[in-house]
Amino acid sequence: MIVFPAIDLRRGRCVRLRQGDPAAETVFGADPAAMARHWVAQGAEWLHVVNLDGALGEAVVVPHGPAAGEPDPAWLAALPLNWQSLYAIRRAVEVPIQFGGGLRRLEDIALALRLGATRVVLGTAAVQQPELVAAALERFGPERIVVGIDARAGRVAIHGWQELSTVAATDLACRLAALGVPRVVFTDIARDGMLAGVNVAATAELARVSGLRVIASGGVAGPEDILALRAEEAAGIEGVIIGQALYTGALDLPTALALASGS
Repeated sequence: MIVFPAIDLRRGRCVRLRQGDPAAETVFGADPAAMARHWVAQGAEWLHVVNLDGALGEAVVVPHGPAAGEPDPAWLAALPLNWQSLYAIRRAVEVPIQFGGGLRRLEDIALALRLGATRVVLGTAAVQQPELVAAALERFGPERIVVGIDARAGRVAIHGWQELSTVAATDLACRLAALGVPRVVFTDIARDGMLAGVNVAATAELARVSGLRVIASGGVAGPEDILALRAEEAAGIEGVIIGQALYTGALDLPTALALASGS
């Protein structure tokens, strides 16, 4: 089972939000690249990077310039801070990066991949623009595309968790599987950033019902959560994203990695 340390970006800083609330922010660092190096030095083999400003509605306008090759410094400087941070993280570490937050166009996905993301996470777009998901799968390939299913009381939340849709999380998961999506990130919003424990039952159910590979997110509080998720690995749980527990010291990364691997 893969452990993904989370790096949540807001205005170019590393932060954590409680239950996705922009007013409940704690800043943990001003240098995302340094944070990435920190987690990799502790053994991280993947990173999960979130553009919170994008998830909360900030649009990205790609400046004119070459569509390929090493980004020109002036071109890079014209991008929003969190996109610059993605590139800085990519230059700082060699591990693969999973990146999401506000990706609502094929151009956004292409930009994220160009700046160093290994694969991207689509959220709101999966509910409101299923045709975008299908087009992204065709253009970039299924291993480059992950869909984030963020739910509260079983219903999917959109627009940075600020709006609750009428779509059931399990229904969305089955639709995505039919489209050819191979994996999703499932977050129980009520537990995110609260150190309340992962909703293992709902995560495993989503995996079983849909047949998707599922990355658990939201609420990891300690070693017991890693053990509980690993016990459901056969259901389709592929990994776990850990944020608050790592940043507050409730769980250290080497321990989480060892438990996830069964060593």
